[in-house]
Amino acid sequence: MSKKNIIILISCLLILGIAALVLIYIFSTEPEAQSEGATKKTAMLVSVMDVEKGSFTPEFTATGTVRPVEDLQLSPMVSGQITYRAPAFVPGGIVRKGQQLLKIQAADFKNQVKLRESELKQARTNLELEMGRQRIAQQDLALVGADSLTNEQQNLVLRQPQLNAVKAQIELAEANLEQARLNLQRTSITAPFDAQIVTQNVTVGSQVSPQVNLGRLVGINEYWVEATVPIEKLKWLVIPSSANGKGSAVRIRNKGSWAEGEFRNGYIAKQIGALEQQTRLARILIKIPDPLAFWASNQGLPKLLIDEFVEVQIQGRSTENLIKINRDYLRNNNTVWVMENEELSIRDVTIELIDAEYVYISKGLNETDKIVTTNIATVTEGVALRTEADTLNSNADSVNQEQIEKEIKNNN
Repeated sequence: MSKKNIIILISCLLILGIAALVLIYIFSTEPEAQSEGATKKTAMLVSVMDVEKGSFTPEFTATGTVRPVEDLQLSPMVSGQITYRAPAFVPGGIVRKGQQLLKIQAADFKNQVKLRESELKQARTNLELEMGRQRIAQQDLALVGADSLTNEQQNLVLRQPQLNAVKAQIELAEANLEQARLNLQRTSITAPFDAQIVTQNVTVGSQVSPQVNLGRLVGINEYWVEATVPIEKLKWLVIPSSANGKGSAVRIRNKGSWAEGEFRNGYIAKQIGALEQQTRLARILIKIPDPLAFWASNQGLPKLLIDEFVEVQIQGRSTENLIKINRDYLRNNNTVWVMENEELSIRDVTIELIDAEYVYISKGLNETDKIVTTNIATVTEGVALRTEADTLNSNADSVNQEQIEKEIKNNN
């Protein structure tokens, strides 16, 4: 190796050694980062609401089926051929009480009336003849002397049995005539109440008898809704004791087919004295006046259909001195979360009533409590809580402190 190469090698090694010493010096003199206890425990952010206490009217939601109050399978009371059918006597037709629906051929029944009238005239003629015989019998009895005859003999002499027989014939003839006239009236079949025709089974030319079903009529002045509610809710409902009484007010809705916000008004009329067999729920009857919206006050409202499935909102009895909260804020095991001194307090509450949207509480909450409405993951008694308002106030305090420190520094 030449002398020049040896000098270059030694220079390189020298440079490397100096660099290594510099690095060792730098690492040995580097300041160490020291951990400070700066970990800050952050309270959970929640939303709260004030307690609402007072008198409230609960509202219960149930389901039911529309039923007719008046439902009739129409049948004739006499036999014959249909000679007339009213244009309204078709499915969907509306008829009024007393309106003629069908007419049965009346010729035979008119003849029967004439025949019975002649029988009655004959019976009355027989009575007049018998009364003449009665006067002759009384004269004969006066000649013979009544004292010599017994009462039975006197009755025979006076033709009392014959008189009774003639009177009986008159009564029979009058009854036969009344029946004939009644049968003639029955050839005209009329609507027994304001009704809608559901089915029509006969027309002109049909041969009918008392066993034939002419059609089905349902009354249109009122419908029932048969609804089911839990037994424990009955004490909160107003159920009338009289036949024409009105109970709790009810709103009837059909969310599936009616427009948003449409409803019909009704009221509880009766409670059925037997539970629904499958669900074991109590059954109530809700009455809806003018279900087909014929009245001027109901124009434009939806019409109810027989066997329609509807939802009912029943207004219950008014409650007093209770706290009302949304059902969503009732937690497991009948507890409510409350923010107390910026901590979570789990309160056991006494529930008086639960309706469609709210829980009504009698014990466990105070009027000044703040109910936690946020669903939190860590549910532990005493866990720290904060609200959005608390956070804003805290940030404002921090800004004010920084400004004060800056002013002090500038003054110095």
